[in-house]
Amino acid sequence: MRDRRSPVQRLFELHLPLLLIVLFALGPYVWMMMTSIKTNADIGAWPVRYWPDAFTTEHYHALLERTSFGGNLLNSLIIATGACLLGLGVSLPAAYAFSRYRFRGRRLLMTQFLVINMFPIVLIIIPLFVLMRNIGLLDTFIGIILGHSTFAVPFSIWMLTSYINAIPKDLDEAARIDGATTLEVLRLIILPVVMPGLVTTGIYIFVTSWNEYLFAMMLSGQNVRTVTVALQLFIGEFSVQWGLLTAAGTLIALPVTLLFLLVQKRLVSGLTSGAVKS
Repeated sequence: MRDRRSPVQRLFELHLPLLLIVLFALGPYVWMMMTSIKTNADIGAWPVRYWPDAFTTEHYHALLERTSFGGNLLNSLIIATGACLLGLGVSLPAAYAFSRYRFRGRRLLMTQFLVINMFPIVLIIIPLFVLMRNIGLLDTFIGIILGHSTFAVPFSIWMLTSYINAIPKDLDEAARIDGATTLEVLRLIILPVVMPGLVTTGIYIFVTSWNEYLFAMMLSGQNVRTVTVALQLFIGEFSVQWGLLTAAGTLIALPVTLLFLLVQKRLVSGLTSGAVKS
């Protein structure tokens, strides 16, 4: 359908509103990055100095040299990657089974996966904490990865099931006629076709795990501390170390931003492919 609006109408009805939305969304991040390169004098100045008199990287040097934030970044990377791999490893076979097979309790299980996401995660944090304490997984990578998987896997199964439903079953049947097993069909036929959806789901799990705070706070301690938990160390009872806090926030946002830039084509493809069912 051809857009009959004039360039001036498109400017005021489309482009300017979109620009305002983007500026509103990016404003806090720009302010955070600007604050991270201000001196302490500029940060505490009144009235507020939107543009600093001088730029500095002292907060980043202090953050990485005088604190354990570098190790916290590595911990979060390990946990988010582990949760992503575990979530995809469990979700893909489960989604294939829900998509291709009809068995008793299938609809009930799918409904339960959806219902789990309707409840606040705070309701399961205490039982999960007791469980991890009893089996000795508190303050370990495995414990936090398993904790993050509890809320990532159900939604991931729903996402991947919709992607696999869009793949014609004729591909499976043709592969089985040629002698392929179920695992071979999943690995050689389904996996390459559903890869955009797999990337989208993997990004969802990674970002959710990377930004998660409550599970990481309850299940971690001195040995394994994620960046979201480490941020609270810069907030004291009577003062806030704004330079270190904003520098840490900038470093936390950097990996996720780079990840989106690297896989943006597959991400857009994955988001659109699951929306249309063949």
